[in-house]
Amino acid sequence: MPYCEVDRYQAGDKWEGVRLFYRRYGRGATKVLLVIGLAGTHDSWGPQIRGLTGSMEPADGGDEPTAARTDEEAGAPAAAPATATVEEEDVGEGIEVCCFDNRGVGRSSIPPHKSYYSTSIMARDALALMDHLGWKKAHVFGHSMGAMISCKLAAMAPHRLSSLALLNVTGGGMECFPKVDAQMLSLAFRFLRARTPEQRALVDLETHYTKEYLDEEVGSCTRRAILYKVNAIYLHGVFIILPASFTVCIRLIFLDYIC
Repeated sequence: MPYCEVDRYQAGDKWEGVRLFYRRYGRGATKVLLVIGLAGTHDSWGPQIRGLTGSMEPADGGDEPTAARTDEEAGAPAAAPATATVEEEDVGEGIEVCCFDNRGVGRSSIPPHKSYYSTSIMARDALALMDHLGWKKAHVFGHSMGAMISCKLAAMAPHRLSSLALLNVTGGGMECFPKVDAQMLSLAFRFLRARTPEQRALVDLETHYTKEYLDEEVGSCTRRAILYKVNAIYLHGVFIILPASFTVCIRLIFLDYIC
């Protein structure tokens, strides 16, 4: 399976054994890097991958069966892959997409210490992945925490980005915290009472969008109906893949959101 050994591309850093699992789809001179949000995995990008490449068939081969990992095994140094870098090729007008699991989730390494988690560290992970792929530049698209990571990546290496697209992200600062009022307290109460991904998806929509926007008709249904389907699928994935070290990631909300 395709892995990027992050520290091979970070000169001067001590080897931590951090490996990122990634997938590539399509072929072409146009490169697109998708950066997912908190607790999401590369699988969350299915509709976007199909829309950009027209296929969900990975360009780097299929899955191989693997045994279940412990946190210690996931963070341990691994043997070097036979080919550490995929050379960039100019293969015409097509689009090549890469999506990956951030450290701490999915099939990527799960470092055990909280000092190994921040949006800046994860931005360096994304840059290391681009180096691994041999991508000089890419269109970077980030969602939620992935958009925060993408912002750090853009500030860190602006010459490596062809464009930057951000979805569901905050600019940081104390302004990002919601006003405490009756509506916010009601949403918080309903979210805590929700017991299924479907129930939480309904509340989550009202947290992110106005009632007027959700009730707007698009074709034969409302935006609420469309977004609900996407949100319910995403939250199903979140419920399944939350790692044991998930509480460490909550640190990102309180530190990186206000920086």
